Amino acid sequence: MVRELTHFIGGKHTTGTSGLFGDVYDPNTGAVQARVPLAGRADTEAAIANAVEAQEDWGQWNPQRRARVLLRFLQLVEDERESLARLLSAEHGKTVADAHGDLQRGLEVVEFAAGIPHLLKGEFTDNAGTGIDVHSLRSPLGVVAGITPFNFPAMIPLWQAAPALACGNAFILKPSERDPSVPLRLAELFLEAGLPPGVLNIVNGGKEAVDTLLEDPRVPALGFVGSTPIAAHIYATAASHGKRAQCFGGAKNHMIVMPDADLDQAVDALIGAGYGSAGERCMAISVAVPVGEDTADRLVAALKDRIAALRIGRSDDLDADFGPLVSRDALDRVHRYVDIGVNEGAELVVDGRGFALEGHENGFFAGASLFDRVTPQMRVYREEIFGPVLSVVRAADFEQALRLPSEHPFGNGVAIFTRDGDTAREFTRRVNTGMVGVNVPIPVPVAYHTFGGWKKSGFGDLNQHGPDSIRFYTRIKTVTSRWPSGVKEGASFTIPTMR
Repeated sequence: MVRELTHFIGGKHTTGTSGLFGDVYDPNTGAVQARVPLAGRADTEAAIANAVEAQEDWGQWNPQRRARVLLRFLQLVEDERESLARLLSAEHGKTVADAHGDLQRGLEVVEFAAGIPHLLKGEFTDNAGTGIDVHSLRSPLGVVAGITPFNFPAMIPLWQAAPALACGNAFILKPSERDPSVPLRLAELFLEAGLPPGVLNIVNGGKEAVDTLLEDPRVPALGFVGSTPIAAHIYATAASHGKRAQCFGGAKNHMIVMPDADLDQAVDALIGAGYGSAGERCMAISVAVPVGEDTADRLVAALKDRIAALRIGRSDDLDADFGPLVSRDALDRVHRYVDIGVNEGAELVVDGRGFALEGHENGFFAGASLFDRVTPQMRVYREEIFGPVLSVVRAADFEQALRLPSEHPFGNGVAIFTRDGDTAREFTRRVNTGMVGVNVPIPVPVAYHTFGGWKKSGFGDLNQHGPDSIRFYTRIKTVTSRWPSGVKEGASFTIPTMR
């Protein structure tokens, strides 16, 4: 049976007015499992109007009262965590265990945002000048929006929505139309937790919905996570309309393996970080950089053996290491890149193109592929594949290994595996990327630190979650006050100073 999905506007489900629908597929079988309405301009403007009206009162709630809504939401999600994880897995294709991680990482940001009474505290200076005090206030922006990708349908919407709501904003979410069911359910749970109707709205759709959010002056800020070309476009368009934006794009995350590294630990890390979630993570390791030929030979041999033992299965197979890709287009893209790598002269050590899961031949399954002797000139090195493909680029020494991620156009994350503290310290200080792991393959910061890449991986001066999110979703007002107690100084025609 094909499920019928909706938008969520003003606290109510609606199919909207556009008459356009998209298909949501079961990645395990390739069959359509749901239909989702695609919002046009009228539907998106209705969501904005609802948000504007609801935000006026919500923004006046004291921070502790807003925090209580977040705390009740956390409990409601916890009560149905398993069903949410299975729903997420069924639409995305990641394993149920991985879907639990998706949820958990989002909930950790909600926990951080529940500390909003402390996070919104301003600054105060007593007697900055004679009889003059200065203090600052943080105020919500009003209505803000988030455009989120398919690969984390719980985590990234919560990364954006939780701080925005905690700061007193209304939030409009435009999730991926490939797997929208979990965001819709989370919106219902927010309403059940006490969030007033209209403070959180969800519109499904494509370019017309996004353009409306970008152009409407009632939406002064928005966030985006997706591919680099679209991130750059949205950032530039938002700026041209006078909006603030934080836009995060693609990645090509490297993992440096030094000769002194624990090789078993490094192989475990590469297998999980390279092939987990079928490689559909912006923080996936897609490039291994062993230092020295002996290190490279041992690493490639160990990876080849481990790949042969990987279990690829249905997303609800509790023994599967990873499941299918999200769509037929994603599968075809991965196969095209493996073809490109072969044509460019990379050594294909393991070929995943021929994989098919018995009984699920129409599913979107890709086997794990491994390239060796990849060079920086090859497209499989320069471009994001977003699938279970790991490339090995051999480095002669530490300096060459350091240059590879530092000079790559993307600058999301990087890791180094070594037992030498001096090497690790030198690497973390000099490498030109936004997030660094030392013997940690996926260095996603905890919720109370900030997440964001450099170069073509990130556009904007403020990152996601952590203290940056509070700065992004508020504007600061500085008040300078004096109570002269009857002292009359007369008019002054010079700029005020605090001498």
